[in-house]
Amino acid sequence: MSKLTALGVKKASTGRHGDGGGLYLVVSDTGSRKWVLRIQINGKRRDFGLGSASSVSLTEARDTAEDMRRSVRRGEDPRVNRRRASHSIPTFKEAAEMVHKEHSPSWKNAKHAKQWLSSLEAYAFPHLGNLPINQIDGPMVRDVLAEIWLTIPETARRVRQRIGTVLDFAHAKGWREAEAPLRSIARGLPKQPKIRQHFAAMPWQDVPNFITNLGNILQASETVKLAIEFLILTAARSGEVRGAHWSEFDLEEKSWSIPANRMKAGRAHRIPLSDRAIRILEQMSDFRRASEPDAFVFGGQKPGRPFSDMTLTMPIRRAELPITVHGFRSSFRDWCAEATNTPREIAEACLAHVVKDQAEAAYARTDHFDKRRGVMDMWGAFCSGRDKSGKVVQIKGAG
Repeated sequence: MSKLTALGVKKASTGRHGDGGGLYLVVSDTGSRKWVLRIQINGKRRDFGLGSASSVSLTEARDTAEDMRRSVRRGEDPRVNRRRASHSIPTFKEAAEMVHKEHSPSWKNAKHAKQWLSSLEAYAFPHLGNLPINQIDGPMVRDVLAEIWLTIPETARRVRQRIGTVLDFAHAKGWREAEAPLRSIARGLPKQPKIRQHFAAMPWQDVPNFITNLGNILQASETVKLAIEFLILTAARSGEVRGAHWSEFDLEEKSWSIPANRMKAGRAHRIPLSDRAIRILEQMSDFRRASEPDAFVFGGQKPGRPFSDMTLTMPIRRAELPITVHGFRSSFRDWCAEATNTPREIAEACLAHVVKDQAEAAYARTDHFDKRRGVMDMWGAFCSGRDKSGKVVQIKGAG
């Protein structure tokens, strides 16, 4: 028969107070109270701590004690069961590392894979890292995000999404009863100011002069300068140029076929090459190593390695130009809109932009390659300084 009451637990004096069945309330000289279960296992008496009385109620202590007694009657060892239970639920940090290990092979960008975990290490692990994944609730996540929500909003949104991914992963593994409460978390945070930032771009009218004086403007190796010019002529992304292999090019057909696994949208993309782009490839073939038939076109200093992501960026920064490498895609797009009659869908196809309208995308069966060839030839001529009229140009076959 139980002897203790909830009021008796609060008023208990120093010493050991039995509730029955081996359950005791132990009060220390300092006034702290804890629950202890004394039970016989294989003829030996064992004491098990059941937690502090300030956080574990009398009813909860009795229920836990009864569960442990049942396990002993079944021939189980409560010590083994508790050890197994403590290891079955990972901490938030352990779960995050599992997610990173499982998902990173599917991420095309190694930089993203590194940043994914480092952002959690910087902002989430200090608060949530050592907590069991099943104990993390919405208010805890909100408090983590509140510290950075307005100061570094873009990073904060990424951290929120990544925390949510970890919690959803834990739910799918059976470690949590619910998915990430992101919707309620968002409501508990202040509204972020809407600041739309674009990559700083050079005015399209200045591009020919920039290319003509590339050698004087940028402090870089010849191959880096050629890579930047090639990027401008093809309106490609930095990663697409830096990761280009010789096998992707057909110089006779004057085309560059980028496989889906190297494209941002995950779709293969063909780029028509202008005469100047072809000449750059011919120049780069002089640097091609015979021992590497399918090497990177713009290879780094180490064999088998491409340019790093900063190789094309740093010359621009050192020249203190108010532009970015990626911004040349905007320069090309503005040129299409202001200096030619290129239809929007063809200009967007040149940039490998995916049609966002689902109904329109369902009927988009062509990549407009032939029409894009005319556009890229015109762009190449303009960049090379052969078309300085500045007049609106009608693209052949673009009507």
